[in-house]
Amino acid sequence: MSTVTEIESAISQLPQQEFWKLAEWFDGVRERTWDEQIEADAKAGNLDFLFEEAEAARQAGANQTWPAQS
Repeated sequence: MSTVTEIESAISQLPQQEFWKLAEWFDGVRERTWDEQIEADAKAGNLDFLFEEAEAARQAGANQTWPAQS
């Protein structure tokens, strides 16, 4: 199996229990990949702008409570 189409076809033929087992595994892989990317971006300084924006808002007194109060 080497193409997405082949993989999709195989997945569509799985019994329901096996499908959900695969879905749980895939969710775990996706979450780990996301965490690794965020960590790499943070170490590289790619998220520093978020801290700078938050600090500027704090200094300007423009911070809002979160979640927003209705």
